[in-house]
Amino acid sequence: MRSALFAAENMEKESQQPGLRLQNSKMLKAELNGEIMARTGTMVAYQGQVQFQALGSGGVGKWLKSKLTGEGVPLMKVAGRGDVFFADRAADVHLIDLEQGDAISINGSNVLAFDSTLQYDIKMVQGMGMLSSAGMFNCVFTGHGRLAITTKGTPVVLTVDQPTYVDPQAAICWSASLQTGYHRADQLGLGTLLGRSTGEAFTMSFAGQGFVVVQPSEEIPHGLAGGGGGQQQQGGVLGGLLGG
Repeated sequence: MRSALFAAENMEKESQQPGLRLQNSKMLKAELNGEIMARTGTMVAYQGQVQFQALGSGGVGKWLKSKLTGEGVPLMKVAGRGDVFFADRAADVHLIDLEQGDAISINGSNVLAFDSTLQYDIKMVQGMGMLSSAGMFNCVFTGHGRLAITTKGTPVVLTVDQPTYVDPQAAICWSASLQTGYHRADQLGLGTLLGRSTGEAFTMSFAGQGFVVVQPSEEIPHGLAGGGGGQQQQGGVLGGLLGG
């Protein structure tokens, strides 16, 4: 049988070491020998002896927080030995390696999978108040390990060494040490030019030393909750859990 489909770049990539790695720009491969955490509903294929266990939003404390805030990451524990593939509606996948002392704040809807050695918590984005529906809470990851995030399109990583302003629907993640705030667009002389597709009239500010990752697309403003991998965006954590 002959087809360009069977070209070398489309064949499964093998490695001698377990862990998270890219199969291609839009698919994550976990060579499993133990356990990892992944967003519910993002598994697209697996081989071997693998078990999946729904975990809600990552424990009772985080689940209660997510119920109060309407936000969170519906998680599943993936354990066993084999190869597991993850994707989220053909979004681009990026890997981030955290070392001890690192901390990164991530929009929960952009979390795809992460090593179980990492810790995360749901924390309020500072300075936001009730100004916007862009998601007032983010997931802050710390510890040592690898995590995979998704973006809609190829992002730009801005170095924050001067006042930086980003459409809140396009901000994917940033250094947790940065100071954040929200400003009305008209305060910056932008009027109604921001948030064309979402109706948002605010921009997010970053100050300090660090980075912010900006995608070339605006997220639907349903906070951090939602489904993954072929599922439609859900409006709440319970919808994400039941839809997983």
